[in-house]
Amino acid sequence: MSAGSRILNAVERVGNRLPDPVFLFLWLIGGLILLSLVGAGLGWSAVNPVTGDRLVAQSLLSAENLERLIIGMPRTLADFPPLGIVITIIYGASVAERTGLFATAIRGALLNAPRAILTPVVVITGMVSHHASDASYVVVIPLAAVIFAAAGRHPLAGLAAGFAAVSGGYAGNLFPGASDALILGITEPAAHLIDPSYSVNIAGNWFFIVGVVVVFTPIVWFLTDRVIEPRLGRWVPSEGVAAPAASEKQPLTTTEKRGLSWAGLALLGMIGLWTLITLLPGSPFVDPEAVAEQRFNPLYRSLVAFFAVTFFVLGGAYGAGSGSIQSHRDLVKMMRDGIAQLAPYIVLAFFAAHFVAMFNWSGLGPILAVNAAAELKTLALPAPLLLICVVLVSCVFDLFIGSASAKWSALAPIVVPMFMLLGISPEMTTAAYRMGDSVTNIATPLMSYFPLILTFAQRWDPRFGLGSLMATMLPYAGAFLVAGLAMVAAWVAFDLPVGPGVGVHYEPPVPAVAAQEPVTGGLAGPHSPPQAAARP
Repeated sequence: MSAGSRILNAVERVGNRLPDPVFLFLWLIGGLILLSLVGAGLGWSAVNPVTGDRLVAQSLLSAENLERLIIGMPRTLADFPPLGIVITIIYGASVAERTGLFATAIRGALLNAPRAILTPVVVITGMVSHHASDASYVVVIPLAAVIFAAAGRHPLAGLAAGFAAVSGGYAGNLFPGASDALILGITEPAAHLIDPSYSVNIAGNWFFIVGVVVVFTPIVWFLTDRVIEPRLGRWVPSEGVAAPAASEKQPLTTTEKRGLSWAGLALLGMIGLWTLITLLPGSPFVDPEAVAEQRFNPLYRSLVAFFAVTFFVLGGAYGAGSGSIQSHRDLVKMMRDGIAQLAPYIVLAFFAAHFVAMFNWSGLGPILAVNAAAELKTLALPAPLLLICVVLVSCVFDLFIGSASAKWSALAPIVVPMFMLLGISPEMTTAAYRMGDSVTNIATPLMSYFPLILTFAQRWDPRFGLGSLMATMLPYAGAFLVAGLAMVAAWVAFDLPVGPGVGVHYEPPVPAVAAQEPVTGGLAGPHSPPQAAARP
């Protein structure tokens, strides 16, 4: 057995022994309670460099924290930022998905793609299809194989390109969506551990995720056309391979085209409405008293509502035009079904919410952040190198834990405050995490959709096994990792905006008050000398 196979087998064994993310959070909560007892007993304390307050570590078994935990349990879940944001967007996205809008739009884009640019169309469509959630895996990837076969190309090359775009390019998109709302919703409470006034919105990574599309698209194009497809050779259907269903290759029907036309008009109407509200005098989307780069922050924060309402309106328009909606009861049922599919996430969110809240109550987040930041400052490492470390850590975690939100819920309370103290914005830290979480998805058999993709591949070649799929996808994963590291480093080096009004660097406000005695029930932090309150 080769060294590579042994490594992959070891990763698989370790990953299979990990508990479900729900129990992983229970273990983390147990460890957090023990650590809080140690911190409170040893009197760990600190000065928050932003607020100037002196903070102390608190035991999670204190009367006050037990009251917070037990009596405030429903409120802790309700106050978990990602939960409300994701549910809000799903109300609209579930209508757009179940009316057939997402699937039809994806199929129309792929089936009409010219053969010469078939690969980049598959890639861009795959990245944009993240708005369709799990539908991107079950629609884009098998359909990419079908249209490659219809164009006389190897279907497994199309499948590989689709898989690379949908999963390996998960950090990329042209517009923010539910995944941005989920991840950045976890970032904001982590940032509040250092700066309670800091605000994060769904557009915080917009420019970065567009950059991922720009950088990754030519990589997938080159590898698919020049490396993967030549390696696969000319495709000859083997005996027993089922031909694609006629419905997978046929052009859009008249009713589907009418539905897309109605949805397009609805989209123009929604964009026009939001633009009009923004331009009106006294618009709630504009803060005239803010500095220029923050004047449109209310507009960016409104994007959660915009996407939710837009998906709902577009889905309704498509359903009315195509006939997939017969009455208003259909819309209500689609929303119910969409929320029902969130059940696994809602279960996970309960435990993640309590882990994040308890981390906040204990003060151990600031403890680790300030101490680690102080150590890193002595090393004087450049910012690009620091963020490269975030990418690499995220890559390693991704080999074992598939859920992006679960990993970030555990990492954010430590990483975000630490990097804020080093002068790096929460949005840039989040972007680096998302890059690492994305690139290795396609290389690990522990990824939840990996068996499904293998099933899709065996439809075209029954002899195509797990090793074949991994060997096909590893060139993409390696290229993505190198390009991702270079992209994060370049983004910091050139100080490019991460999103509208959001830069790479974080400049904490000067504390209004010098270090003070801790306030009962306040955050806790590590011991630091008084000069830690000075502006870094």
